Amino acid sequence: MPRYLMSITVAFLLACASAVHAAAPSRPLSLDDLAKLRGVSDPQVSPDGKWVAYVVGTIDAEKDTRDSDLWMVSWDGTQQIRLTSTTESSERAPRWSPDGKYLAFLAARGGEEEKKKGAQVWLLNRAGGEAQQLTDIKGGVSDYVWSPDGSRLCLVVDDFDPSSEPEKLEGWKRKTTPPIVIDRYHFKSDAGGYLTRLYSHLMLFDVAAKKAEALTKGVFDDESPAWSPDGKSIAFVSNRTPDPDRNENTDIYVVEARPGAEAKAVTTFAGRDGGTPAWSPDGKWIAYFQADETKLTAYYLDKLAVVPSAGGAAKVLTTALDRATFGDILWSPDGQSLRVVVEDDRTMYIGRVSAATGAVEKLTTGERTAVSISPRGTDGSLALIVDTPAAPGEVYAFEKGTLRQLSHQNDAWLADVQLAATENFTCKAKDGTVVNGIVKKPAGFLAGKKYPTLLIIHGGPNGQDDDAFDFLREWFAANGYVVLAVNYRGSSGRGATYQKAIYADWGNKEVMDLLAAVDWAVSSGIADPDRLGIGGWSYGGILTDYTIASDTRFKAAMSGASSALQMSLYGIDQYIVQWDLEIGQPWKAADLYTKVSYPFFHVDRIKTPTLFMSGDKDFNVPTAGVEQMYQALKSLNAVETELVIYPGQHHGLTMPSYIRYRLEKWVGWYDRYLKK
Repeated sequence: MPRYLMSITVAFLLACASAVHAAAPSRPLSLDDLAKLRGVSDPQVSPDGKWVAYVVGTIDAEKDTRDSDLWMVSWDGTQQIRLTSTTESSERAPRWSPDGKYLAFLAARGGEEEKKKGAQVWLLNRAGGEAQQLTDIKGGVSDYVWSPDGSRLCLVVDDFDPSSEPEKLEGWKRKTTPPIVIDRYHFKSDAGGYLTRLYSHLMLFDVAAKKAEALTKGVFDDESPAWSPDGKSIAFVSNRTPDPDRNENTDIYVVEARPGAEAKAVTTFAGRDGGTPAWSPDGKWIAYFQADETKLTAYYLDKLAVVPSAGGAAKVLTTALDRATFGDILWSPDGQSLRVVVEDDRTMYIGRVSAATGAVEKLTTGERTAVSISPRGTDGSLALIVDTPAAPGEVYAFEKGTLRQLSHQNDAWLADVQLAATENFTCKAKDGTVVNGIVKKPAGFLAGKKYPTLLIIHGGPNGQDDDAFDFLREWFAANGYVVLAVNYRGSSGRGATYQKAIYADWGNKEVMDLLAAVDWAVSSGIADPDRLGIGGWSYGGILTDYTIASDTRFKAAMSGASSALQMSLYGIDQYIVQWDLEIGQPWKAADLYTKVSYPFFHVDRIKTPTLFMSGDKDFNVPTAGVEQMYQALKSLNAVETELVIYPGQHHGLTMPSYIRYRLEKWVGWYDRYLKK
């Protein structure tokens, strides 16, 4: 069952003008705008506080490729500088050296043989010149962090896959890809494919000598390293239980920053302890995120916690908050408070948490999302990404309690296009549960007119539709539809009880909540009850199946990357831990599997023409899920149905032309049945 929150919002893209266009009549949004948007992410403040480096993602529609480059903006916002402009590789993860002389980043550059090694660390000298490759490690570098004195890096390095050089394998000696031999319980993932005994480990890298030495090893993954303030130790996250594949019991470990040192666990919670550990300024405490017991793997609500760096009793700070905290954890210089991102009922805000009491103060407010925080100096200033329904994310400064926009990557585009109006709404399910959501109304919306309306369901389910820019919703609104985005039970942002309400009971309370939102839109005079559509991707597609098997009011549906015959997914998707812990083993829980598979076993109740879609390499929710429902409806021959397969695509489509086709096909399907 899919637990990756799959957003179809497309915010990567190109252009370099930062000046706003002169006033001109706005035009309707079109699919060509996919290649005009730019995705802004990962702001990093320089040590002197004068600059913020960040990443800009783009699409080249002609070449059908995606790219990302590094930019830099001055703290006063007056200077915008593009740092990289390569098209053969994407640059990401900008990180300043402690002395501010260098900006490091990750990229896989060079010829095919070099790119086979994976991404490496590169350095840009602030004095000028081309970027220089720093590391040269087979397997590639997936993450890295500077030591406090800048002399070393701690790298996260993936084991090199020898099958990528089959002609060199002992006993094989041919160019044909060798057979994949698997002996793991959790043996596949959407991004990783079939999982063999290859893991990620930490390495120490001497910058001057360009020498790498292993710091950790073993049959487990090590990730998210963080140096202690004195540079003597490194905290990281790892699952070192006897069989890590069978649970998500990660802990925070500390190891001396020297080869051969033995790592010591400093947390003992029987569940996931994670995030990137954050050392207090005096080095005595480590902050991290503690989730829930491992059986609740799909419904985690991460809480901010601290533990003595030498080991001892952990203290959960945000128990009373009943909201998820995430992202980077920033200690105040005096160690008295910490700042984190808090997810709260359609918004995300920056919260300041007291290290003594756990009391949380909102630093940002309003209908927006504020994420990706980076500290500046000692006065509490931050760089961050701010996103609203009316504008894609940009780099902002948070200074003296006020937000100030720094980057302007999308200003010219915003001045040229007409967007829809967005409002929040609240309704009640038939059992009295309060359900919140977002309604997007087409530009020029007329009160009193009933519109064709689409219920577009987010994935997860552990995620939320939030007050942020969403190209998908804008696209539907631009085509004349009212769009409903509903945070049904199982969604995050409403607390632990709301989030865990659907545990082992899929397609029940969620459908109740979704239909309540549709009832609200109809009773409000917004939605035309005879022109209702529904759709979603991942768990949003699964809920589409559940809903159209429960209610026949919808005249058109799109179910993407979904499943309905749930027992058939056991052993072929990536969620084996969840299946066993939440639903159980099929030979012991056949009745429960049948219950949560009711869309398939009641497919004859479906009266809604349905379009199915999937990527053919999806290991998250394998293509079998949509194929089975498509075949069942075809066998009945009672409603129209189509199946679209995207070659070479995983759970989240990445090919720009396929993303465009999906949106075009989706609207075409709705128009066919809702605009007769």
